[in-house]
This record gives sequence, C-alpha cells and structure tokens, in this order.
Amino acid sequence: MTFAIITPALITGAFAERFKYSALLLFTALWSLLVYAPICHWVWGGGFLGSAGVLDFAGGAVVHVNSGVAGLVCAIFLGRRKGYGTEVITAHNPVLTMIGASLLLVGWIGFNAGSAGAANDLMGVALLNTILAAAAAALTWKVVEYIEKKKVSLIGMLSGVVAGLVAITPAAGFVDPKGAVIIGLIAGPACYASSVWIKKLLRYDDSLDAFGIHGAGGLIGALLTGVFATTAINSLSEGANVGAQALGLLWTIVYSAVGTLVILFICKFTTGLRVSEAEEAAGLDTSLHGEALEH
Repeated sequence: MTFAIITPALITGAFAERFKYSALLLFTALWSLLVYAPICHWVWGGGFLGSAGVLDFAGGAVVHVNSGVAGLVCAIFLGRRKGYGTEVITAHNPVLTMIGASLLLVGWIGFNAGSAGAANDLMGVALLNTILAAAAAALTWKVVEYIEKKKVSLIGMLSGVVAGLVAITPAAGFVDPKGAVIIGLIAGPACYASSVWIKKLLRYDDSLDAFGIHGAGGLIGALLTGVFATTAINSLSEGANVGAQALGLLWTIVYSAVGTLVILFICKFTTGLRVSEAEEAAGLDTSLHGEALEH
C-alpha cells in the first residue's frame, strides 16, 4: 500500500500548478485502481511479467516508469503553465527542497531495504546499494551541470540524488555494490539529459520532472538490472537478461500511457481538468484552498 500511495503522488509533479483539486481526487482514485493495480499484479502478484522473468525489486517499472509515463501524458494533455518558456521559473525554496529530499532519502532506504521482507543480508545490501547509487548519480549530475552551466546548484545535486535512487530501485536487491555505483554513475547524466535537454527540445512542461527523473531513471535502472543482476546477491537473479526487462517496460509504458489518457478524458468531461488562468496566476494554494505562504 505504501507503493500504491507514492506512485500516483509522483505523477502530480508533472502537472503541478494547473490541475483542479476535484480532478486530482478522481484521477488518483481511477488511476490507482485501473492502472497501478494491474501493473503491480503483472510484476509482483503472480502475473505474466513476473512469470516471464521480469525483475523489479522495489518498483522500477511498477512505480517509477509507470508514474513517469503517466506524468508525461498528463503534462502534454494539459499543456504548459502560463509563462512557461517565456518567463524564468525557479525553485521556490531550496531549503525546503533540501529538507524534503533528505526525508525522501530516508524513506527510500526504508522501502528499498524493506523490500527484502526481513532484517537479513539482502536487506543490508539493498540499503548499501541505495546509498551508493544516490551518491554516484549526484556526482555525475553535478559534473554535467558544471560542464554546461559552470555552476553547481543545490537543486541539481538533489535532482541527481533522486535520479540515483530511482535507478537503483529495481536493482537494489539483485546487484552488488559495484553494479549499484555503475547504475548511479549512468543515471546522473542520463536523467539530466532527459530533464533538461530533451524536455527543452520537445517543449513539454513537466513541472517537477516526473518523467525526466522517474520515467527515465526507472527505464535505465530496470534495463541495467538485466545487466548487473547476480546470483551472488539474490538467487532470483538466475537467468536475468535485458530482453525480459525490456518486455516488462514495454507493457508498462503502453498500458500506463493508454490508461492514463482514458482517465484524463473521463476527468475532463466530469470534474474538468485545468484551473482557470486567474486561479493559476493567483496560485492554487490561494485560489483552491484559501491558504497562502507567510513571508
């Protein structure tokens, strides 16, 4: 149920600042039942993807690729925020972002290591792999950021941390620490490219890079699980291969995209989807909830 909670929550990062609250409630309920639950069953509940040898320790396809693809569909369907591409939009509060990312790291250790199901050796290696991949991806994200901008930002470092966490999630209990470091090193620049260059090229407005980090990172991690999984860590790694991982990703991408699109149409013709321009300009805290941040 923790995974079921976090997966639709990740999608909200793609459409932040423009989605009606009533639509959010309906979308979350329908998406959890009609998109998340089937994919979860296919991979973890005895479904055909698990039987086909798809490895997903803690949610690479089920959580991150699933939510990342759904977020991309939502971002394209809704359109861009007012001022996006013409006005500079920066992080509102880097300090709160740092606090949030720190809490996220602790929680991520909990659900990656906790996916071992017991306090055992597998839990220990999953925990270590999670921290190593996060650190490695933060490093390579910063390197690419510095090469491009000649600056290293806190927001960039935290984005790299999350990219590493996402990428190691499907692999945490299948790879050794060396594999975890390599996955993290690859995830940093790959997620940077997806979040910065590809998003700019295609001109879609994924507010908090739900696809750029979770979608791309999940894809990378799931595929590399097929490369680095070893029976020295987990006997279930026997027969691991990139082909099986790609099959799981293909089913996840297609089903998530189509299912999300159908649900968006349902919401559009019932609750409506997007707030008005005036509500968006005022900010949703104020216009929808009657609350405002004190300065």
